[in-house]
Amino acid sequence: MTFGHHQGGDGPTLVAASVSGLCPRCGARTLFSGAVALADACRGCGLDYRQFNVGDGPAAFLILIIGAIIAGAAIWLELGLAPPFWVHSIWLPLLIGMTLLGLRLGKAALLVQEYRTGPREGRLRP
Repeated sequence: MTFGHHQGGDGPTLVAASVSGLCPRCGARTLFSGAVALADACRGCGLDYRQFNVGDGPAAFLILIIGAIIAGAAIWLELGLAPPFWVHSIWLPLLIGMTLLGLRLGKAALLVQEYRTGPREGRLRP
């Protein structure tokens, strides 16, 4: 087994695809067309990414989780060190950066998982 591919050799691993923005079919670095915007299709193999319903599923969880982390860190910093007020200006860029990175990773992971399991609506077994 080589690094970055799962055992079948038919595409990158979930981690490699998510971190590097790789096409789940061919492994080309074509998943994103912008910072967090998914491309319409892979320029390498032609896989249509629009067929996958990734949406903004990761966004709500990221805002809650990252917001709690940033708020906790800001409170800890204020109560523990009592720095000048301007020191707290670090939180906004940190919040934005963590959210963008998390959105990229989350969207890529959801798309790769949906590719592997097949894009279809959920059904309950009778």
